[in-house]
Amino acid sequence: MFKHILVPTDGSQLSADTVKRAVSFAKDAGARVTFFFAKPDYPVAFYGEGALIDPTTPEKFAEMADKQASEVLSACEKIAGEAGVPCGSVSLTSDVPYEAIIDAATDAGCDLIFMASHGRRGISGLLLGSETQKVLTHSTVPVLVYR
Repeated sequence: MFKHILVPTDGSQLSADTVKRAVSFAKDAGARVTFFFAKPDYPVAFYGEGALIDPTTPEKFAEMADKQASEVLSACEKIAGEAGVPCGSVSLTSDVPYEAIIDAATDAGCDLIFMASHGRRGISGLLLGSETQKVLTHSTVPVLVYR
């Protein structure tokens, strides 16, 4: 049924567990996987009339984000490789992760997004929001939520 699955990851334990389950799902379905990591953009904080000076340059910040993306995505690819599941990976810089996830799925031609949910409910879920909820709300690609 599904042949190409996008699996967003942020390197957290919840994401690592989801990657393992997504790889198992892909193996059973005979699908390939594309892992996705949304790198943060350089933060610029403004307070009052001035800016808070961050000693990290935009270039250094981008280098650190690239390194983190590489480490996280390499770990995912290793899991898929050990399971014999064909895979690739993509990372984009975005301050709006849900949009980046949807764009990555569309650009890669994925027919499913397999992602985790933190399972926040009530006021905390309402106030904190959820990238998963936003993907569910805005994506035209089917989304499988793993909890």
